[in-house]
Amino acid sequence: MESQKATFGAGCFWGVEETFRKLKGVTDAAVGYAGGTKENPTYEDVCTDQTGHAEVVQVEFDPAKISYRELLDVFWANHNPTTLNRQGPDVGTQYRSVIFYHSPEQKAAAEESKAALAKSGRFNREIVTQIESAPKFFRAEEYHQRYLEKRGLSHCAI
Repeated sequence: MESQKATFGAGCFWGVEETFRKLKGVTDAAVGYAGGTKENPTYEDVCTDQTGHAEVVQVEFDPAKISYRELLDVFWANHNPTTLNRQGPDVGTQYRSVIFYHSPEQKAAAEESKAALAKSGRFNREIVTQIESAPKFFRAEEYHQRYLEKRGLSHCAI
């Protein structure tokens, strides 16, 4: 089976990338921007909170080694899906919680996992994660790729 793509927005993309990159079965992860109106946005553009883009990580994975549902579990476990347009100290639509699906199967899995999480009682507030069809992905500038790894860090300092 050939590799598949998954795209997630869960706050600052540096830490999200590092989390997914470490998973067995993930063959690649790139940080970038998706879901906005501007063609080829830069980090500076996205940081203005005017382009509508989210900071996202596009993951390539081998479904024989890790399932999309397992990726969703990691996504839910590694950010707060109840804070609208914010993760920790980072505020703005670019930090929104979003799943961009690449197939009808991914859409169904994402909606099911969101509903199950809502029912689980793990969060006492509404889950605000958006689930949308994957738009064009704009790869972020090279200095953002593997940002934490290049600095010997495992996560963003909050």
